[in-house]
Amino acid sequence: MQHTKNKLLLFALFPFIMGAIFSCKNEQSTPPQVGLSLIPPTTITNKVKLDIRAGVKNTSNKSQMLEVILYWNEEKESNILKKSTLSLSAGQADYVKLSMPTDDKVGKHQVILKVTGEGFTTRKQKAIEIWDSESRSTKKIGGAWISFYHWSEQEGKNWNPAIKTMTDEQWREMVRSMKELGMEIIVIQESFRNQEYVGKHQMEKNGYKGKAFYPSKLFPDRMPIAAKDPIAAVLDEADKLGMHVMVGVGMYAWFDYTKGSLEWHKKVAKELYEMYGHHDSFYGFYVSEEGMGSLDCFETEPAKQAMRRKEVLDFFGDFRPFVKQLAPDKPVMFAPNGWGVGRAGTAYYDLLKNVDIISPFAFNRMPEGDLSGKEAISLLQKYGNETQTHLWLDLEAFLFNEKEGYLYPRPMSEIKYELDHYDNFEKVICYQYPGVFNNPKASLRVGEPATVKLFEAYKKYADSVNMAAKP
Repeated sequence: MQHTKNKLLLFALFPFIMGAIFSCKNEQSTPPQVGLSLIPPTTITNKVKLDIRAGVKNTSNKSQMLEVILYWNEEKESNILKKSTLSLSAGQADYVKLSMPTDDKVGKHQVILKVTGEGFTTRKQKAIEIWDSESRSTKKIGGAWISFYHWSEQEGKNWNPAIKTMTDEQWREMVRSMKELGMEIIVIQESFRNQEYVGKHQMEKNGYKGKAFYPSKLFPDRMPIAAKDPIAAVLDEADKLGMHVMVGVGMYAWFDYTKGSLEWHKKVAKELYEMYGHHDSFYGFYVSEEGMGSLDCFETEPAKQAMRRKEVLDFFGDFRPFVKQLAPDKPVMFAPNGWGVGRAGTAYYDLLKNVDIISPFAFNRMPEGDLSGKEAISLLQKYGNETQTHLWLDLEAFLFNEKEGYLYPRPMSEIKYELDHYDNFEKVICYQYPGVFNNPKASLRVGEPATVKLFEAYKKYADSVNMAAKP
């Protein structure tokens, strides 16, 4: 009798037992979040090491044992670049990194990532073209900043009236024009507009009053521009064209790396990645606040300089590990100017341990008594070599109107001089595309007529460099 009751009980519980087994199997088989990043992306010379990063995040609630394999061009044993095993607890993220010399790798290639776990295999691949060259630089502008509204009404006098009217479709059109010039990296200047400066605000007390360029739930006030979600438009169009977008996490306040700024950046980076991280073109995180090459945030008193420098180091020491848990393969970029690099001393060793790409600017206007542009670049390259940080040039493609202070396109001859003269950078990106370059076929011209002439002059130059690079 008891035996019969046990059978009946087992029969009654059978659906629940099988459901539990099925659910457990599904949890163990949940594919992880997988990402593949090449630093630098798209095109490099064979004097540059290719940094390959395979990021994996366990999104299940069970531990996972994962096999991670990187291949060169084909999935076969002889083409394995690196094979690793990752043991990740629930929610944990990690990445496999390979820094590969490219001397003998001239040509077009594919990096293939395969991640295998219990019941699944996930693949990603990225293209890379390697040129034979005597220098590290391709001597081309590989990308550009864009701003959805220029921060200064004076500097952006010839830009802002048109920029604020741009629709999502016109931002897509601009992305296509950048691709036409071979500018395959887009750096979004900022995701919020807030014209404050470090040490001159009281946001910790009064709250953040900045306005978003996207539909943020954290801070819902929006900038008064026509585009509904220009970040989504740029990323979506970049997806279609195989481009790479560094998403600007800012603006909190210029040169502000305080604890309040850090916590704000972590919240915004998380929201941006949750909203836009599914885009293939989401390449990394750019910290918009900029700063001095001396890392003292323009302070003049020694005690305040030391305080600001420590804030910068602490900021990146916390921010980078935070975003690595969001997206482990995605680089973090910092863009100070090149002024006072020598005064920062050994601080750069601590900073660059937590920065993947440093993209300094203004070497063509170094202050009197400072290092020369080439000397500052050489010093930064030394720091970068020792910390495995990538050195990119932020080329200023504009000039200042001395009388009225607005920005206008720089002559092509001066841009070419910098491309030739500063040939140590593995990638060159410029500030900026809107208001400096304009496709003559664009539906809206942002900036003065000279922007069209620069577009045409640079395209002619870039085409000639492309032709010369072909074997």
